[in-house]
Amino acid sequence: MLLFMVLMLMPTHLMADAYDKQNYPPVVDTVVLERTNLPIVFIDTRCGGDDTKAIHYDYRIAVRMKIINNPDGRNYGDTVAHPSQTVDYDGWVAIRYRGNTSFTFSAKKPYNFKTMKTADPEGEKQKTALLGMPKDNTWVLLAPYGDRSLLRDVLVWQLARPYFDYTPRCRYCEVVLDGLYYGIYILAENIRKGSNRLNLDDPGLSGDALTGGYQLQIDRNDEPYFASAYPAIDSNGNPYKEYSTVYLQYKHPDYEDLLPGQAEYIQQRLRQMEDALASDDFTNPDTGYQQYLDPISFIDQQLSQEFSGNIDGYRLSTNIYKHRDSQDGRFKTALWDFDLAFANTNSANAQGTDFWRYQNSYLTKYNAYNKVPFWWMRLMEDPAYVRQLKERWAQYRLGNYSNDHIEATIDSITALLSQDGALERNKTAWQILQVRNYETVINDLKKWIEKRVEWMDEQLDFDNSFITNVNNAVQNKSMTACHTIDGKRIDCPGSRGLPSRITLRNALIIVRYSDGTTAKFITTK
Repeated sequence: MLLFMVLMLMPTHLMADAYDKQNYPPVVDTVVLERTNLPIVFIDTRCGGDDTKAIHYDYRIAVRMKIINNPDGRNYGDTVAHPSQTVDYDGWVAIRYRGNTSFTFSAKKPYNFKTMKTADPEGEKQKTALLGMPKDNTWVLLAPYGDRSLLRDVLVWQLARPYFDYTPRCRYCEVVLDGLYYGIYILAENIRKGSNRLNLDDPGLSGDALTGGYQLQIDRNDEPYFASAYPAIDSNGNPYKEYSTVYLQYKHPDYEDLLPGQAEYIQQRLRQMEDALASDDFTNPDTGYQQYLDPISFIDQQLSQEFSGNIDGYRLSTNIYKHRDSQDGRFKTALWDFDLAFANTNSANAQGTDFWRYQNSYLTKYNAYNKVPFWWMRLMEDPAYVRQLKERWAQYRLGNYSNDHIEATIDSITALLSQDGALERNKTAWQILQVRNYETVINDLKKWIEKRVEWMDEQLDFDNSFITNVNNAVQNKSMTACHTIDGKRIDCPGSRGLPSRITLRNALIIVRYSDGTTAKFITTK
């Protein structure tokens, strides 16, 4: 309880330059990585010399990085004895520590790094494809430590991937830093502008160019930010008297790169969105909030946060972004940071499965900083939004979020981590003392998810008994129209009343027949 109180009540995370001359070595520095099924990331701060360079929090240093990833899935830690291994990357990177609570309260530290052309950490970046992920130059090494399952972030991203415009790709790996084994990490894409990530333009100075693209992040006030004009509200709709400010950090462009008028524009645009949400006529499809935000994207954020019971959900590490108005100028969302999801704490009623996280209710008791913006509470007052939320949940549950698929995804990840001893090496290096063994941790996670989705099914009226799979359904009726759950007409010819030849995957299709009846189908192609 005390730890969570510290995390929740800290006014900000004003991180001074933090580093350790030995780079925060593992508790046990004698673990030997002989062979692993995971890629191996070697980080060399000595760069071929004798002196260890300290990695810092506030600025980057240049180090060498080599990544081994053999096609047969057998990677060897002794590169001298195995000189012909497949090298995925071998070059300079500019590295620093990253994270807030994940840095401060974890012995095992996460990193940001950029792939570089030279040894100058402020020099020219080099776009590189790492471990099969598309080319870019900005990457993260997440350090699952407090998450004993090691899979919470990865699980959410994998399940949500078909529904978002962009969700970070990632690969598990094992890290060796200056010859010491550092354990299991997640090498992942950072949520930033990039042709293969958030495909945002650089905003211009006027006209349509000024309108996009931008990325903001709801978070603390420890980086350049502007504050929402609207306070966070409690579950009764009343503004909090203290700690009610919602902060939005500039992510693209970075604050120091903003040109004249751009900061003013994106602040004004967010204010327009919030004004529309707060207005009496907020549900009007022409003049209300729908002209400023994409309801389906906000629904996808909501379902991911609620499914996972994320205690940081909505209020921290929550990314929103905007393309130019000529492309689609409505705010959309992207996912990040689920290490405290799925009941991974004993506080904030994190074990509970029968309430909504967007309502701020658990934060009221602690009078915590960084509360949830009023946006989702207001959206839930719109019957059309609630209808779309329920229909989207049905689509989720009949697709990636089916009980069988959730369990299969968890089992696949745990099998990957267990295959060649990585879990035990990581546990030994960091002296992770678990009251429960790993199998029990995973089983408890599955049980929590089962209870959570059962409650969400009840709240969102999900009942798959009336929805038929298009591969099995046969009806002898004449179809007159087909449309998706959001009302978009589609061409779905077929025979015997069965829609077929639909290219949409995991989509909920509503079919209307000449006798006035309707049927719902889920596509699984």
